[in-house]
Amino acid sequence: MPDSAAERQQKLVNELRVSANLMTLDAGLFCIVCTPSRAGNAQTGLPGVRISLPPGAASRPEAVTISTFRNDGWLGPFGDAALVRVAGSPAHVLVTVYQAPDAPDGGAPNIQVLRLADAASLAAASAFAEGAAPRVMDMVAHIQGLGDVGGMLGDHLGEAGSGRWIEGFAIAPTAGVDVADIEYQGVLGRDWLSPWVDGGQFCGSRGMALPLLGFRLRLRGAAAQAFECRYSATFVDGSTAGPVTAGEACQSEGLAALESVLITLAPRGSATVTPPAVKASPPKASSQKAPPQKAPPQKAVRQKAEPKKPDPKQPNPKKRTRGPAKSK
Repeated sequence: MPDSAAERQQKLVNELRVSANLMTLDAGLFCIVCTPSRAGNAQTGLPGVRISLPPGAASRPEAVTISTFRNDGWLGPFGDAALVRVAGSPAHVLVTVYQAPDAPDGGAPNIQVLRLADAASLAAASAFAEGAAPRVMDMVAHIQGLGDVGGMLGDHLGEAGSGRWIEGFAIAPTAGVDVADIEYQGVLGRDWLSPWVDGGQFCGSRGMALPLLGFRLRLRGAAAQAFECRYSATFVDGSTAGPVTAGEACQSEGLAALESVLITLAPRGSATVTPPAVKASPPKASSQKAPPQKAPPQKAVRQKAEPKKPDPKQPNPKKRTRGPAKSK
């Protein structure tokens, strides 16, 4: 028997378990943290949390800014966060939790609200929030007191020793690496990182006075096969980290705010080219004649005189001649 219209409608529409809370936030900067849920489902993305402005005049959309680390605005079931900035007087924020119909009791994520800055500190930070628009470069970072600052791969982005933290960054290589082959994360706390962000997308925040505590980067696809990536960083407490290889988190021991980064890409298997040895040229013949060389002096050889042969015609003086015999 074919399904009835009511049964077909029931299959098309699934009722979720939804709960909502209306919060009143004073003027300032807040971080709303969604802790990991034991009922998290990667396929459905539930339980999920949505932070929005409620209907009505109390929402004050002109004074409330909500920033999430995901482009779709959701807070996922495996730990996520959002930044809420309220200017002027207090305002309302609506926090809605969506769970699966068969979600167990107690499976909803725990929501925590952390105050990062009061109204006075926020006003001081806002005075420096306006910066130049991102330029067409390999990287751009939003730096405290400076706004958006661009840089190239292989150069320092941010100033070591300046004490100004990096609030967010984006990487989009202009040559050699496809922007789709790079992704990165921001370090938000100990063992707490933002979701992976695709190349060209902004990771972090702008003008919220909330620094990143480090970052992680990796290559994929053709870029991972062709290039080796290494990066290092300095932090506002004077510490340094790296260089580390792609895929490793670059952060300080004390989780200080990120101050500057240095990212390098080198072709795999590249080696330093040694210039060929210069061969010595043969000596050239001189056009001048060499002076005649003197023969070394020869030692005189003393030869022994040969004994003279006696002349038979002359008497030998050494031989005595006997006279005639005397007669008696």
